Amino acid sequence: MTDTQLLRLHVGGRELDIEHRWVGEGGAEAPLLVFLHEGLGSVSMWRDFPQALCRAAGCRGLVYSRPGYGRSTPRRPEELWDPDFMHRQALDVLPALLEGLGVDVERRPPWLLGHSDGGSIALLHAAHAGRRVAGAMVLAPHILVEDISVASIEKARQAYLDTDLRQRLARHHADPDSAFWGWNRIWLDPRFRDWSIEREIEAITCPLLAVQGLDDEYGSLEQIRGIARRVAHAQLLELADCGHSPHRDQPQALIQACVEFLGRHAG
Repeated sequence: MTDTQLLRLHVGGRELDIEHRWVGEGGAEAPLLVFLHEGLGSVSMWRDFPQALCRAAGCRGLVYSRPGYGRSTPRRPEELWDPDFMHRQALDVLPALLEGLGVDVERRPPWLLGHSDGGSIALLHAAHAGRRVAGAMVLAPHILVEDISVASIEKARQAYLDTDLRQRLARHHADPDSAFWGWNRIWLDPRFRDWSIEREIEAITCPLLAVQGLDDEYGSLEQIRGIARRVAHAQLLELADCGHSPHRDQPQALIQACVEFLGRHAG
């Protein structure tokens, strides 16, 4: 998108450029909502949802592309992500981004809204950051690897090889191969089958809303119901006529739920 900017960060011994965009019209004292995209997402793939939600909720918004996505520093061709790749984003990249942008997480903790892999990253960050996170809203998050997830990701691999999926992703990523193969290879790596953050999320103390569509092709309702068993105060929303992307399939219902959640907990 033409109104995005790049921020240079030093993370884990690497120099990274992070594409980001500010949305919303609230002043400096308005709640800040940080958007964390899905496994093939980017700033532009959110389309107008962040702006619409921030407008409805009276929030400021920060939308960014993780390394490997959008206009951020691409993944090196030989680079293979490890099973802890979401932990690295939650515990290293996100804190560095907030610090680099001057977000005072002690005085004005941000709210997080994450989708799919971004939802898992939001959960991990919330579990470790304590009071430095005001609350989290997660859409179709993953807390463990299910057969349905692996089967759908295998189908995505075939679609990338056989259809125009690469061309469609090129509208949103400067290097679509970086985005696709980084995500696809680690999710289909046998080492990743045992990945789970079920125990880790028990440390979450901030307000939490977990949302999932009843027709989600990348995960069963066990993902958010498992969250509820481990985070007793979590609020769940199960949406009918909704697949893996509630912000695209049921945007108005989701915005209403998020606004009510923020109104209840943000004051």
